[in-house]
Amino acid sequence: MKHTILIVEDDASFGVMLQTWLKKNGYDAVLATRYAQAKKEISSHGFDLILTDLRLPDGDGILLMSWVREQLKSRVPFIVMTGYAEVQTAVSAMKLGAFDYLKKPINPSLLEEKIAAALAAGQEMEEEIYAPKKFMVRGNSEAIQRLYKHVELVAPTKFSVLIMGESGTGKEFIAEMIHECSQRRDKPFIAVDCGSLSKELAPSELFGHLKGSFTSAIADKKGVFEQAKGGTVFLDEVGNLPYEVQMQLLRSLQEQKVRPVGSTTDINVDVRIVAATNENLERAIEQGKFRQDLYHRINEFTLQVPPLRDRIDDLEEFAAFFVEQANEELGKTVKGISPKAIAVMKKMPWTGNIRELRNVIRRCVLFAEGDYIEAEDLPVYVETPEHTLSSSDDFALRPGNEREQIEAALNKARGNKTVAAKLLQIDRKTLYNKMHQLGMDL
Repeated sequence: MKHTILIVEDDASFGVMLQTWLKKNGYDAVLATRYAQAKKEISSHGFDLILTDLRLPDGDGILLMSWVREQLKSRVPFIVMTGYAEVQTAVSAMKLGAFDYLKKPINPSLLEEKIAAALAAGQEMEEEIYAPKKFMVRGNSEAIQRLYKHVELVAPTKFSVLIMGESGTGKEFIAEMIHECSQRRDKPFIAVDCGSLSKELAPSELFGHLKGSFTSAIADKKGVFEQAKGGTVFLDEVGNLPYEVQMQLLRSLQEQKVRPVGSTTDINVDVRIVAATNENLERAIEQGKFRQDLYHRINEFTLQVPPLRDRIDDLEEFAAFFVEQANEELGKTVKGISPKAIAVMKKMPWTGNIRELRNVIRRCVLFAEGDYIEAEDLPVYVETPEHTLSSSDDFALRPGNEREQIEAALNKARGNKTVAAKLLQIDRKTLYNKMHQLGMDL
């Protein structure tokens, strides 16, 4: 069986040359010249290896790798290509998860050697792709303990669960906890980022397709529901699911059947649905963006995940764990965080919640020169908590002049995109998508 390799290279002539070389050497090769195009290819096809340029016109190779790891939960190996020959950048890429890097111009024999090694490593890594993560500390605050009691109550049942909470609060961790505490724990847990599914790709991703059912369907593909048979499907940011796909999803949930694209036969599936959102779905229903019948189908039981500011007593435990995790990831030996730094951190707004805390700790560990993270090592934050923003300012995003509205919200939030998204009454992913579409700096 041929291995399939994705080339992400904005220099079209070099990309075509590399694609031709790979095909001559027995590989299937697909070329993408833009970050956005690469995401679409990865969402609709399975690749054994990704060769990506470090710098792209609309993104970069490290950003693409992070998206694949975090959103698609795939461990497909990456080899980063750079014409800048920056050793520090290349090392950083590997610390963040790249298998290897290559300097341009590329030596064919070296490329062949690195591809073989990456494919061998990737085969072992992908075996763990659907294993639930056991990476998060639980916390002991009163707010989180109440949530855990509700998880223990609903997990053994067959209820569909809707998890609500701000971005970065750990909704997927709660979904995995529900799965692990259920009778389905020995079956797959598969997470789907609904925000990355276009109305064209969603049916194939969720329900599968037959070879030849559309132009790029080069082989049969099992959809998420069939892959997770007997287990749990986690629909992350379900409010972003295209409206046209919501009816298809509702039918599948009601009948416990899916029909792959291009097929005339239904396939019986048995999955439990856990969905999550940081949006107000009832408002989305009023605006005609979300189906009311689907909302009631996925909302048999609701869980509310508290933001970090409401469980600040857990911050020190999370921070210590993230230091340990970052040490292992980055090859560092930071012993901990000073009391003064902890005190400063407890006063920060943490609008990005636990995800933001993890990113801050990783950055501090990466640049740490001493044994402990000190207060002066923390990045500069503009303390603009959501509650300090005037409720009389109406920034809700409306059709027309979206650039001006987004710029106004960013100015009000002093550049904090999480806060700006809240002002605009959209989620952060939608804000990034709109900024990208409008050609605004991300």
